Amino acid sequence: MPTTPPTEHDIAQTPAKPAPAAPAWRDEELAGDPHAHADKAPKVRAMFAAIARSYDLNNRVHSLWQDQRWRASAVRAGGVRPGDRVLDVACGTGDLTQAFARTPASEVVGLDFTRPMLDIAEHKKARLPERAGSKIAYLEGDAMALPFEDASFDVVSIAFGIRNVQEPRRALAEFARVLKPGGRLVILEFDTPRLAPVRWFNSFYAGWVMPRTATLISRDRSGAYRYLPRSVGAFMTRDELVGAIGAAGFEGASAKGLSLGICVRYLARRR
Repeated sequence: MPTTPPTEHDIAQTPAKPAPAAPAWRDEELAGDPHAHADKAPKVRAMFAAIARSYDLNNRVHSLWQDQRWRASAVRAGGVRPGDRVLDVACGTGDLTQAFARTPASEVVGLDFTRPMLDIAEHKKARLPERAGSKIAYLEGDAMALPFEDASFDVVSIAFGIRNVQEPRRALAEFARVLKPGGRLVILEFDTPRLAPVRWFNSFYAGWVMPRTATLISRDRSGAYRYLPRSVGAFMTRDELVGAIGAAGFEGASAKGLSLGICVRYLARRR
């Protein structure tokens, strides 16, 4: 059946397809230290916005279903008591926030600076039992400038987020500021395993296998899963992070390796 060719007016009125977003991280930027990049914060925000929808699936698959066990360890370490207020910083899609909401805490605030991650967290919250979901409030904000009064929380947590902050020591100082004296800080972060066979396996898995399979699952073009292994390797060592926690106003800082040291749980109390 014959058709009329489009006129110049028709072509002008046809919406143009948006150009593919530029990668958040370019290869040459990841060849050096990504933590030293002046634009690290907006790059991290763009990266997490790009992978938000597949974030939970990739967490489960590429931690070999250990990520929930690590979060459960963090909740136990937090020692939440009835009536405690908990702040979960860099909460992402809300897994750790939800785990804290199942404790006797009276209120759990999840804070993140990536809106698409919080949108998914809100969606997941709606599926929780009322008793847990009613405790949770999500808020968009910056770990380096927390929008809370001094000494307003009993527990502060951050899971796999401290290395993504532009200035981690500034964030640690903010955690100390908003914690009550004696309040608990719980951090989960990846580390380079100290046992040589585990370190070799983890280097191959996190450095070669995971970036390819996670990128395939997420269809990511932001460079998120190339950034991940580089950001872990270039971040503070376990001892350096323990020292930074102490310098920020905490005492009794300790580090416990989980899953043969692939993940580390840090625990400290506000002076």
